[in-house]
Amino acid sequence: QVQLVESGGGSVTAGGSLRLSCAASRHKYTDYCMGWFRQAPGKEREGVATIDRGGDRPFYSDSVYGRFTISQDNAKNTLYLEMNSLKPEDTAMYYCAEGLRLYSSTYCSRLPQNYNVWGQGTQVTVSS
Repeated sequence: QVQLVESGGGSVTAGGSLRLSCAASRHKYTDYCMGWFRQAPGKEREGVATIDRGGDRPFYSDSVYGRFTISQDNAKNTLYLEMNSLKPEDTAMYYCAEGLRLYSSTYCSRLPQNYNVWGQGTQVTVSS
């Protein structure tokens, strides 16, 4: 059974930084996409950043572009999200997820429905 475990969340003031980690027991797919998603209370889950196994084509949502960086250590089966210049609107539960790489698109999907292995989430709270 594939398990994803997130860590690194916490509370920071605006302008601060956090680094999230997602440790995978193994990968479900040989050609996979990994993504970071977030969900704030009362809002839909949204894709924040995605990356494929090769790491050549990271994708970022407009809301985090230039502030967040997704990366991975394939030897450790660990996904990271470096978050800088945090804003109060970044407050949410952050999840990592794995899905099958679909080569019909240049980038890994940012849609939650295209991912079927999920972690339990880690809370990020940014105060003003």
